[in-house]
Amino acid sequence: MKKKEKEAELRRTGERRVHTNGVEIVYETFGVRGDPPVLLIMGLSTQMIMWEDEFCQRLAGRGFFVIRFDNRDVGMSTKLDMSAVPDFNAIFPGRPAGVPYTLHDMTYDTLGLMDSLDISRAHIVGASMGGMIAQLLALKNPLRVHTLTLIMSSSGNPFLPPPKPEALRVLLRPIPLQRDKYIEHFLETWGILNGAEIPIDRARLRRLAECSFERGVSPGGSARQLAAILSSGSRKGMLSAISIPTLVVHGDADPLLPIECGVDLAEGIPGSRLKVIKGMGHALPPAVWSNVINAIVRHIHARSR
Repeated sequence: MKKKEKEAELRRTGERRVHTNGVEIVYETFGVRGDPPVLLIMGLSTQMIMWEDEFCQRLAGRGFFVIRFDNRDVGMSTKLDMSAVPDFNAIFPGRPAGVPYTLHDMTYDTLGLMDSLDISRAHIVGASMGGMIAQLLALKNPLRVHTLTLIMSSSGNPFLPPPKPEALRVLLRPIPLQRDKYIEHFLETWGILNGAEIPIDRARLRRLAECSFERGVSPGGSARQLAAILSSGSRKGMLSAISIPTLVVHGDADPLLPIECGVDLAEGIPGSRLKVIKGMGHALPPAVWSNVINAIVRHIHARSR
């Protein structure tokens, strides 16, 4: 391990909690507090640990203060189980009636976390749904965003190609609450989302599944997050207003949000750059870490001069 990466590991805070926007958000940091902050936002029904420890340590080792966190309704953050599971038949894009919260609310959760850490401006990196939240941050609060990196995300443009049937199936099926069944569900889900081109390390996925189960499973939370995405509508018509330096990273083997979603984002955001990673699906396996981290670091350095 390189010296800076070792220092980042030693400066890991462990999980902490903040109260903001009516919820409790659990977060963890890596690296030196005075280094430029990089805020990682994870996707639908996915805990912050999917920004894996080594990924965060390696990014921190490049000279950044890295923050990862559980969105509301997932992991150790507040579960809104007092809210009913949304009626998906009554959800219409851009009409949030009948849903407990939208992506806009989750954006304010993110801003509240930044405020609690006294971070006025950060490099924002969002994956999947996290990239959707990041888009809204850049649109509504551009002074809080130094650079923007959108990984395997989408504008919500309804005319984009749909997910592959097998990816949509695992996304929509119920999440089991029994430990063994949950682990098998996790393994199958991420095995499909990973795509067929990059080998799957089942032992690594099993460890992540076990940790995710121990940190907390919320089928209702997953449904509410999905409702937040669907009800928030398309951002396609707003992308041209993003003035933040933007990097779009997308895999050419993504079965959930096809490569056209990344192309659509890059074409819609003025001055953005698209990096296509061959073989990457809708996941961040170790095989792509160097590629992704190097792209993020180059983007930040290029835009910070």
